[in-house]
Amino acid sequence: MRRRDMLAAGAGLALAPRLASAQGEYPSRPVQMVVAFPPGGQADIVARPVAAALERIWRQPVPVVNRGGAGGAIGNASVARAQPDGHTLLMALSSLAMLPEADRIAGRTPSYTVDQLAPIALITADPTVLVVRADAPWRTLEDLVEDAKRRPGAIAYSSAGNYSTLHVAMAMFAGAAGIDMLHVPFQGGGPAMTALLSGTVQALSSGPGPALAQVREGKLRALAQWGARRAPGFEEVPTFIEKGYRDVEFYIWAGVFAPAATPAPIQERIRAALRQAMQDEALRQALAAAGSPIDFREGEDFVRFFREDSARLVRAVQRIGKID
Repeated sequence: MRRRDMLAAGAGLALAPRLASAQGEYPSRPVQMVVAFPPGGQADIVARPVAAALERIWRQPVPVVNRGGAGGAIGNASVARAQPDGHTLLMALSSLAMLPEADRIAGRTPSYTVDQLAPIALITADPTVLVVRADAPWRTLEDLVEDAKRRPGAIAYSSAGNYSTLHVAMAMFAGAAGIDMLHVPFQGGGPAMTALLSGTVQALSSGPGPALAQVREGKLRALAQWGARRAPGFEEVPTFIEKGYRDVEFYIWAGVFAPAATPAPIQERIRAALRQAMQDEALRQALAAAGSPIDFREGEDFVRFFREDSARLVRAVQRIGKID
């Protein structure tokens, strides 16, 4: 027994330097940053400048991999099941916590659970913005609500999928306003925006990044926003709270997650690199230009934010209930 114990101890001592060396080399190869939506949506807009900044810090490629489908569940699940070595990260949106609850409501086994993912850092947290085409007949939020009440189910809005951030925000508004609008789900924020621009639908709750450029180019008109305060770039657009909808408040945030079993030292190295990336001038300019200023939170601050926001959004999904 003593000889076996000594051999085991010796093997452990021999292995320890190799483990330390492996952690010391991190990242030792390209680090994938998965976006669970097609290109053009809020997660993609945030992920690309962040990945570029990390490449400059790590001197390793950080490719952004768009893995859309099921409102984000496919990409989220792929990272939840990935090797926990820090070489696969997820740029997630606030829908991360809503999708497993939606599966439970539908009687399905969730493809992942939030405890399979470790919160690393919050990058942005922006209120969504209600936009319509610039040639739409509604000049104000009141115009839209009045028309929707006259024509129940006639005004269609797009989203990134059932129970996605864009869907839940619009469901909050429609419920508070007492109106019935037609929900048309797509496979991501990018396709949802394309549907609005093409006239397939008439309205959209969009992240500020994708919406701002279209508003500036005169293609879209913003009628209201879900934040407690008016967001940068949308200073002339009233909030729902200002319009008397006290419970209509919603934020589309983007944050970095890793598989939950990723060793704590590697998680800290990712966090430290992201902290450094937030000072990257190209990153700051890219997010500011997109209308998504940095709101960096890490460690327990992000964990607390994620826990509280997730609980609120899960309740919103439960209010929507099962979708046939």
